[in-house]
Amino acid sequence: MQQYDLIVIGSGPAGQRAAIQGAKSGKRVALIEKREVVGGTCINSGTIPSKTMREAVLHLSGFEYQGIYGVNYRVKEKITMGDLGFRVQHVIKTETDITQAQLSRNGIEVIYGTARFVDPTHIRVENSRGVSDYEAAIIVIGTGTKPSVSPKVPLNGRTIINSDQILQMAEVPRILIVVGGGVIGVEYTCMFAALGVRVILVEKRPRLLEFADAEIVEALSYHLRDNRVTMRLNEEVESVEDTPTGVVANLMSKKKISGDALLYAVGRQGNVEELDLPAAGLEADSRGRIPVSANYQTKQPHIYAAGDVIGFPSLASVSMEQGRIAAATALGIPVHSNPATYPYGIYTIPEISFIGKTEEQLTDEDVPYEVGVAYYREIARGQIRGDTTGRLKLIFNRETKEILGVHIIGEGAAELLHIGQAVMILKGTIEYFVDTVFNYPTLAECYKAAAFNGLNKLTRL
Repeated sequence: MQQYDLIVIGSGPAGQRAAIQGAKSGKRVALIEKREVVGGTCINSGTIPSKTMREAVLHLSGFEYQGIYGVNYRVKEKITMGDLGFRVQHVIKTETDITQAQLSRNGIEVIYGTARFVDPTHIRVENSRGVSDYEAAIIVIGTGTKPSVSPKVPLNGRTIINSDQILQMAEVPRILIVVGGGVIGVEYTCMFAALGVRVILVEKRPRLLEFADAEIVEALSYHLRDNRVTMRLNEEVESVEDTPTGVVANLMSKKKISGDALLYAVGRQGNVEELDLPAAGLEADSRGRIPVSANYQTKQPHIYAAGDVIGFPSLASVSMEQGRIAAATALGIPVHSNPATYPYGIYTIPEISFIGKTEEQLTDEDVPYEVGVAYYREIARGQIRGDTTGRLKLIFNRETKEILGVHIIGEGAAELLHIGQAVMILKGTIEYFVDTVFNYPTLAECYKAAAFNGLNKLTRL
């Protein structure tokens, strides 16, 4: 039986960073991965494929430049699923190679196979070559999630699919039904709408992306409707039928929706079934999420869990940080990280990114705040890029001027956010943006315009 200082289960963002933290600390580390390639869901079927597909959609459809060159402008007239898949596969191959090289460079042994606990310190791995047992003083679980299934939605991998099966569609549908108004459902809704597909989005809640700022979500909803997306909010699917001509979704409200294909994107389930958690003295909830402490420690002191398998916010960037913190804490290495300052990036079209509190949260907390807004259309770079619909919103304390939240919708939002993030984490005030000179023409100038807009509201009182 081979012994290690640290065993990590899962090679997604959380697992990678946990393993590398252990290796950098001089420990003997093994990383167990069920697939034949490293990278987990993030690289192979989730984050990287969806964001690459988005980039391919924007490029081939010419969507971003139709405001300048006209709505008929397209880089490629007839876009196929093959066109989208070609770019996706190229990026996946490159990213898995980079990850593999990084693990190898750090002396991490990658073991391929399905892992399960024998007891709290022993793990059995089964693969095509047989069964092997391993022992470690510290174990980090980073097995991620998979799309949830429902008996109401009989997936067939062709016309009724989940987010992992998008590229298996034979052709781009004319009409697509998307069930689920969370991050994944809304991102794919935007992509297919940009291709000219008529999308019908079904969501049981009264609005999309309930954790995001209401004004930003309202702006996104306007864009979706402008792209001919039909939103069925407060609606729930009762059953789905696969018909010779396509798909029919029957709603609880007795409405019927027909389309060429249906994407089921309602939640994700933790990958824990094969781990045999009870053997380690652990259990997961009904959605496969493992309960952890603030430092990602399970109720077994030497076993930690990080990434999507522990639940919200289920972002690749956050999973990386959670994995690093879990391994460092287990090894007694001091770490400093504040979940309140983790940013969100949602790759809709246009993309959304934010950090800090929303107006709704601050109102509930009785915090005296003011808002400054800048519009891309008033910034030269916005006109040059052809994005005249984006906006940047700064929320700050009326009394101390401290930045409380930054919310952006528009192309480049996820990159642009990091300027506000740095100022916010360093406890800067809105006056920082007034006193700072930004390159011209850049979208970063939005910060200065928003700061002036917000401070001018104070002077009028």
